[in-house]
Amino acid sequence: MVSRFFTVVALGAALIASPALAKDKKEAVAPKPITYAVNADESVDRENILLLDLSNGGRVSIRLMPEWAPAHVERIKKLAREGFYDGVIFHRVIDGFMAQTGDPTGTGQGGSPLPDLTAEFNTVPHLRGTVSMARTNEPNTANSQFFIVFYPRFALDNKYTNFGRVISGMDNVDAIVRGEPPANPTKVVQASIAADNKPAPVMAVPSAKPAFSADMLSNSRSN
Repeated sequence: MVSRFFTVVALGAALIASPALAKDKKEAVAPKPITYAVNADESVDRENILLLDLSNGGRVSIRLMPEWAPAHVERIKKLAREGFYDGVIFHRVIDGFMAQTGDPTGTGQGGSPLPDLTAEFNTVPHLRGTVSMARTNEPNTANSQFFIVFYPRFALDNKYTNFGRVISGMDNVDAIVRGEPPANPTKVVQASIAADNKPAPVMAVPSAKPAFSADMLSNSRSN
């Protein structure tokens, strides 16, 4: 038994020492390079641009990155096209950290009827404008909720599935009302995919106050 064990170990050492095998092994395990940069040109690949029209009157354009997380991108696109996100609030918004949405119950406990996703963690850094999936303490529990990062949070890297980045309208993300939940939460009025050319929703605009005049002043004094 001793000699057999020695023989197996020796053979393994000899194979590992072989330059050809070492090269093949290196090529087999080498990870595919991942592109960190995103294209901010909204006329390019509109199939992978998510548009969020917010109740604060602004629009946010998000470049979805199937290269980073293909299953998560497909989930977001499917739900957006089904109108799942329309009317959903940003229920958890922490100043200096992130704004979270995607729960139709507005509690942070809900999701879509679809099954949870298997994690697609990646090495793409969580920069300002990163869009990533929310989950429980268990890795494979992302479903429909996602968050947008206000400032870089590298501690989230490879722990949450990063699937896109804001390419325009980050000022509208900054304007999302803070709170857990906010007293008067910002809503996603409409989520759509740019390639579908869905018309932007008509936002309700508060009626303008009448201009001040001397007549108004005299009327107010006479009452």
